Amino acid sequence: MLMHANTRMNLTAIREEGEAWDKHIFDALTLIPMLAELEDGASVIDIGSGGGLPGIPLAIVMPKVWFTLVDATKKKIEYLDQVIDGLGLKNVRAINARAEQLGVDRGKRTPDGRVDAHREHYDIAMARGVGQIAMLAELTVPFIKVGGLVLMTKGQRAQEELDAAKAALHLLHTNHAGTIETPTGRVVVLEKQRKTPRDYPRRDGEPKRSPLGIGKKGEKKAMGNGQ
Repeated sequence: MLMHANTRMNLTAIREEGEAWDKHIFDALTLIPMLAELEDGASVIDIGSGGGLPGIPLAIVMPKVWFTLVDATKKKIEYLDQVIDGLGLKNVRAINARAEQLGVDRGKRTPDGRVDAHREHYDIAMARGVGQIAMLAELTVPFIKVGGLVLMTKGQRAQEELDAAKAALHLLHTNHAGTIETPTGRVVVLEKQRKTPRDYPRRDGEPKRSPLGIGKKGEKKAMGNGQ
């Protein structure tokens, strides 16, 4: 389904099915050990899901965990809705929204408390894609509960990005809990220590334009190291 849809829209640069199994499906499934201790009914959010990675493969093999896939591009969400329906998945939903907007959604007030909240609602947030850790942290940490985890699938520059993200993690009340080597790369694990300050996430596009604790000048400097 991914390869077929990719002929109509840009979901992945990979065009060969065998390579897609390795670099997309198998790569997504390497997160299973980090999700294995979740209780039935736990909630996971996949930020910038794109072609449904890693959310869809994980939802298939973990039917008792609830997955929310978020992407800002409407066409991608329409594709994800087709996949969810086509595969008969009952534990997944796809939402067309920017993370900056959804991350401040505290839900609706009711006599029994707030419902349908996204902010500080999820047990785990995942991000697989381009972007510095400082930027991705601001977009993911607001979604998780205190004590929850962020799982970022990263490459060779993971430690360099972590070093540059120290100030951001401090501002977001989040610690680096470890980096796990997998057969396909590295997974950076962040743990939320306290509630996210009201100021975060900032307005649309700001986390990318000026990553927390880095800024444009620092961003260029950090990206230049090691090249």
